[in-house]
Amino acid sequence: MIQRMNSNQRMSQIVTHNGTVYLAGQVAQTDTNADIAGQTEQILAQIESLLASVGSDKSKLLSAMIWVSDMANFQAMNQVWDQWINGENPPARACVEARLARAELLVEIQVVAATA
Repeated sequence: MIQRMNSNQRMSQIVTHNGTVYLAGQVAQTDTNADIAGQTEQILAQIESLLASVGSDKSKLLSAMIWVSDMANFQAMNQVWDQWINGENPPARACVEARLARAELLVEIQVVAATA
């Protein structure tokens, strides 16, 4: 069964299917003027909250896709990521430079995780 949550006409923030949770790409919501480290911290907190809402957590991450607006910020984003991630259970991950939806957004992160 497919379950969609926090949905609108365009997208769902969470989709679960067969024990897997798919999150929409997350961007900073509370302080879009923060530097990339601050935006990454906000996003990772949002991801934790969304995963918890469906009975999952960061130790169950399967994959992560990260978009940064400028690869010059890659190291600063990674410093926050490395402190947050469960090093015993790291997901498959890709990171690319891309123009994001709004100029003030410096990073976007999308994850897939197991629920069991």
